[in-house]
Amino acid sequence: MTWSIIARDISGAFGVAVASRFFAVGALCPHAQSKVGALATQALVNPLYAGPALAGMAQGIDPASIVKQLTGADEGRDHRQLHLIDANGRIAAYTGSACIDWCGHFAGDGFSVAGNMLSGPDVIAATAQAYLANIGVPFSERLITALAAGEAAGGDNRGKQAAALLVFTTEDYCALDLRVDDHPEPIQELQRLYQKSLERFQPFTACLASHQRPSGITDRALIEAEVERFHAARQRSVA
Repeated sequence: MTWSIIARDISGAFGVAVASRFFAVGALCPHAQSKVGALATQALVNPLYAGPALAGMAQGIDPASIVKQLTGADEGRDHRQLHLIDANGRIAAYTGSACIDWCGHFAGDGFSVAGNMLSGPDVIAATAQAYLANIGVPFSERLITALAAGEAAGGDNRGKQAAALLVFTTEDYCALDLRVDDHPEPIQELQRLYQKSLERFQPFTACLASHQRPSGITDRALIEAEVERFHAARQRSVA
């Protein structure tokens, strides 16, 4: 019912971008944790995979062993699809034998793409190619661009409905969690929400309490100055 890309950025950030002809796909499929890893559970999704998978990666367990353990204990495993990446960039993926065609997965350097109920293998290939072709693009934007390429290659065989982006960087809380639960053009709407997040959300959250700055910035004038600096830096980067 879904295809997704999970990745570890050169900065150490983890991200998941996912799209599906399934309402609120971002509620159940994508999961990540700073300094630990990211995963997507899909097809006949098993949300109970997420907690043990992240806990295992936090302990340094090989993702392949985690996938084997989780699917081995699940009587519904033939209907599941799962892929994960850890802090060392190790990847493991599983596509159950009863997943609906087209289904499959592909692991690249620092990223993995997996999907089922797709129009064909070109969806996976286009998603991977777009991610590789946009190395210089900001991580979140790179993930959405990859997802859009998969959609252009055919996407979910049943059509469009929902999309989501989840990114964790250095903190215990996520850096970005964007969801389009029900929309005729969900990836376009996800792109719009990402652009909207650049206006104030992203520069504002950079002022929040963090491991390096436990109290954050509480002076509103300093927060506004940080917002201005954020936009000035963005303008210089595109100039």
